[in-house]
Amino acid sequence: MSKRRISQKDVSRIGADRIARLMALSEQAVRDGREDRARRYVDLARRIGMKTRTGIPREWRYCKECLLPMMPGLTCTVRLSNHKVCVTCGSCGTVRRKPYLEEQRT
Repeated sequence: MSKRRISQKDVSRIGADRIARLMALSEQAVRDGREDRARRYVDLARRIGMKTRTGIPREWRYCKECLLPMMPGLTCTVRLSNHKVCVTCGSCGTVRRKPYLEEQRT
């Protein structure tokens, strides 16, 4: 008996749907004060992304160190300094910096 093969396109679509659902659940868990549950959801979403070779969309941001969803004002602080956007995680203190030179030139 042969196994039914699922195409890579279907696998990617299913993975993207599940990642979106898990990331939405992680944000809701942060709002409810369940940071442990939010970290677990982000970890599961990352694992699904690796397994299905699907990236996590850029609108879903999370801390690369502690896996907590980055929600400005709730779990992280955002500052502009020295031509960079500095995002500091409120849980572990990790700082992420991104330049914004293009916006200043216009």
